[in-house]
Amino acid sequence: MPDFDTEGLVSAWIFDGAGGARRAGWEEIHQGPPRAPAFIWISLQQLDHRHGQSWLNNAAGIDPGIVESLVAAETRPRCALYEHGAFLNLRGINLMPYSLPDEMHSVRFWVEPNRIVSVRKRPLSAMGDFEDAIQRGRAPRTPGEFVADISMRLVDRMDTVITALAEQADELEEQVFKATLSNLSMKVSEVRRVAIILRRYIAPQREALNHFSLEDAEWLSPRDRNRLREAADRVTRFAEELDSVRDRAAVIYDQMVERRAEQMNHSMLVLAAVTVVFAPMTLITGLMGMNVEGIPGAQDPNGFWAVTLIAGLLGAGLVALLRAVRWL
Repeated sequence: MPDFDTEGLVSAWIFDGAGGARRAGWEEIHQGPPRAPAFIWISLQQLDHRHGQSWLNNAAGIDPGIVESLVAAETRPRCALYEHGAFLNLRGINLMPYSLPDEMHSVRFWVEPNRIVSVRKRPLSAMGDFEDAIQRGRAPRTPGEFVADISMRLVDRMDTVITALAEQADELEEQVFKATLSNLSMKVSEVRRVAIILRRYIAPQREALNHFSLEDAEWLSPRDRNRLREAADRVTRFAEELDSVRDRAAVIYDQMVERRAEQMNHSMLVLAAVTVVFAPMTLITGLMGMNVEGIPGAQDPNGFWAVTLIAGLLGAGLVALLRAVRWL
């Protein structure tokens, strides 16, 4: 078999069980899992890589139903325990450049005592950092520590994005009575949309991690179980925080609607007051402007000023009356 491609679509590591690791090639993969306490991790990304896809379908020795779960197009976080291993599907937020905050990519694991197979369709920053740590000599000693370490890395990146989203909600609450409503409306809608999308995938992740921590296997130590439960607890807190952000966005939107209604009511009140003031004056000037005989003061040189004075006094009186009843 040829060696791995340079684009990193397929990679493999062999862990010695004592904190060390080295890269492996196709020959070692086809030899099967190493003896305990060592184990191998085979990472497949973008299954259009012909050798990786062919190995997974024909030579991996994994049940076809599990293979179907590993390569499924769209799945939510979940965990399924089997007699000889466990299937785990997790979601992670990508912090790579040009990634959107609501982009949660899936990474699927098939975990056996001496072998881990992971499948993902897009690059994930948490997985990249994990491989960097391995190269620096910080490799996991057991498959349980492997899964716990990756779970904590995925959770850490969620914390960064969700904290920023909560801070954005705080800023919107401060700006709701200051900023222009047309400029603020899009921001509120975006915050609420991102919170809903993130929660859709984050909430099931808690159950997946807790379920995996119940795996009855020697390679899952009490420390690994505690770390998995800690990751699940943090995911629970994130789900609650996203619920809070979503509810706060809804409250901000209601405040914006109320403010817009108040502005409209004020405009209508001013329009009504102007109408009340000028309607009688318009009636008087309309009557006095009719081109018929018998208009009072038509022959008086001071008639125009008299009508103007009467209209002005009437308008001033109406304004004073409206102020007295607090319309103005």
